Amino acid sequence: MPKRTGAVHLTTTRRHYKGRVYESTLLRRSYREGGKVKNETVGNLSHLPAHVIEAIRAMLAGKVLVDVEDAFEIESSLGHGHVAAVLGVLRALDLERLISRERSRERDLVVAMICQLVIAPGSKLSFTKRFCQSTLADELSLGEVSEPELLAAMDWLAERQQRIERALAARHLSDGSFVLYDLSSSYFEGRCCPLAALGHNRDGKKGKLQVNWGLICSPEGRPVSVQVHPGNSADPGTLPGVLEAVSERFGVKRAIFVGDRAMITQAHAEKLKELGAGFVSALKTVQIRTLIGSGDLQLSLFDETNLAEIASDEFPDERLIVCRNPHLAAERARKREDLLAATETELQKVKSMVDGPRGRLRGADAGKIGERAGRVSNKYKVAKHFELQIADGSFSYQRKVEQIEAEAALDGLYVLRTTCPQDELSSQAVVRVYKQLKMAERAYRTIKTTLDVRPIRHHLESRVRAHFFLFLLAYHVCFELQARLAPMLFTDETPLAPADPVASATRSPAAKKKAASVRTTDGLPAYSLTDLIAELSTITRNQLRIGQTEHTIPRLSKPNPVQAKALQLLDIKLAA
Repeated sequence: MPKRTGAVHLTTTRRHYKGRVYESTLLRRSYREGGKVKNETVGNLSHLPAHVIEAIRAMLAGKVLVDVEDAFEIESSLGHGHVAAVLGVLRALDLERLISRERSRERDLVVAMICQLVIAPGSKLSFTKRFCQSTLADELSLGEVSEPELLAAMDWLAERQQRIERALAARHLSDGSFVLYDLSSSYFEGRCCPLAALGHNRDGKKGKLQVNWGLICSPEGRPVSVQVHPGNSADPGTLPGVLEAVSERFGVKRAIFVGDRAMITQAHAEKLKELGAGFVSALKTVQIRTLIGSGDLQLSLFDETNLAEIASDEFPDERLIVCRNPHLAAERARKREDLLAATETELQKVKSMVDGPRGRLRGADAGKIGERAGRVSNKYKVAKHFELQIADGSFSYQRKVEQIEAEAALDGLYVLRTTCPQDELSSQAVVRVYKQLKMAERAYRTIKTTLDVRPIRHHLESRVRAHFFLFLLAYHVCFELQARLAPMLFTDETPLAPADPVASATRSPAAKKKAASVRTTDGLPAYSLTDLIAELSTITRNQLRIGQTEHTIPRLSKPNPVQAKALQLLDIKLAA
């Protein structure tokens, strides 16, 4: 019989015998004999492991089996999860279209800078390198980016700032709504910008030039506009620009401004009344003392209550809501005593130098003793509470007890002022509205620390304004991320609103449990927003090269349970 040749194939057969199923894998060859197709069994492969059988099946189908270590090479691996999350939320907020309806190189660069500020902030020069350290450059088709391109994109953005701010105000402000406004400062590196000046430095950088910037925020704390002022501008001097922006640029005819006691002065209060705008603010300490001196405010009011509404001829057409927080009073008393004790320790060292037998100031003249005492008397900012007696070879000090007691009587006491009538805002509502300024303060804190707005290195005034506007847009993305990812963060999802608006805010039991266990209700680890974004960055997009060919295939690493939950909350679907 002639030897048969030809291709072979695998066949799997099954037979039943005594209630059991027997499966065989046979290597067979088909041939034709006498006009009929017959099969020949070449070998029985049933004894081989399943993966070996599948490998033989693949080879018989024409595939080439290669060693993974030799034939596959990871050509690149870039963080992608955090880019997908931030860019996805930015697009869900429709910020791309808000910046410009038409796609352009400038718009892509602006969007890239906003995303990079949230992912890993840095200077504009560092952005030119960091864009390519994640998939951000690929997602926006950036290619190679230079610093001059980024600066030109900022100039392009500055030209559109007013239009974008109007659109944001239309989204988040309306007639009769509250407008939160506060001011802060950030320091400069360099001395060339005309906005840079010495002023009240809130960054603790003595001797550094700075710029002041104020945020106009919606009631929930979303900034809709940023106002940039010279570094030596006083807080109240910035308010007229805010009034103009809200009433004329944004078209909000009736707004209720909420600002702290340093922001809305008596002159500005009168201006707001003339414009028909309401406001909620607070009185300064000297004004509170005036109320007490005139008898309009009796401290005995707080023997049984911690909130009372009074009227005064000093503030016509205004309502005054007086509040006293006992917890704040106790904390201020503790701090004052600590500062007084620390100052006494420093002054006692000076006294020992004068009175001690081997003291360096023994027998010194009054001028030298006064110079040494002056270096420490106000170290803790309470020199006003001490009386110093200095003479040649003599030094003593004592507390101004009556002055300290007078100040202590006002501990925990604050007076809010408003032009809003009772039927528009009750006394309790006035307190709650004023406390909402914490949302504006949170925006400043996030922009300064998380997004790292400082130091400022730009020289042109227009570019400094664009710099802050860029951070405003980045905070919008952070705000939305914080809201959507709240179940996974230490954020209190169900904050308690105490019946007493003056009482200190407390976290809900669920938030306390989350903080204590560092676990969410799903049993997953709880995160800060920064740490969760870093966790998402470990989802990588990998480019695999096959053998020595030019062919590459993209592959995403598999999200872990934490990453999968975050992407689910953000409604983000990853694609390689």
